[in-house]
Amino acid sequence: MTDIVHTDEAPAAVGAYSQATSNGDLVFTAGQIPMTPDGELLADADIATQTERALENLTAVLSAAGADPSDVLKVTVFLADIDDFEAMNEVYAGYFDEEPPARSAVQAGALPKGVGVEIEAIAVSE
Repeated sequence: MTDIVHTDEAPAAVGAYSQATSNGDLVFTAGQIPMTPDGELLADADIATQTERALENLTAVLSAAGADPSDVLKVTVFLADIDDFEAMNEVYAGYFDEEPPARSAVQAGALPKGVGVEIEAIAVSE
C-alpha cells in the first residue's frame, strides 16, 4: 500500500506528482526546488540560498512522512551548473553533517522554472 505524503510547509505539487510517497518503511520524496511554501520562486537567488530553501522544503516533506534528515539513505542533487557544486555542498553539509547519506550530484540540462538546484531523497520512516 502506498501512502501519499503532503504538507503545507513545502510548496504544493504543481503537476501530476506527490510531494512524497511512502510504503510505511521507505519515503521517496519528489524533487524539491527553491520555492517557498507560499509559492515564491527563488530562481534569481545565489545557489547557497537556493540550496537552503530546497533543503528546508525537503526537511518539511520528510517530517510530514515521519522522518528527518538523519533518516535519509540516499540523496540526488540536480544542478543547473556543476560549477555550483562547492557552494551547494557547503550548505548541504549543514543538513547532513555527522553521518551523511549516499549522494549523487549531477548537472541537469535544465531544471523546472529555471532554478539552479533540485534535491530529492529516499529515507526510512519512523
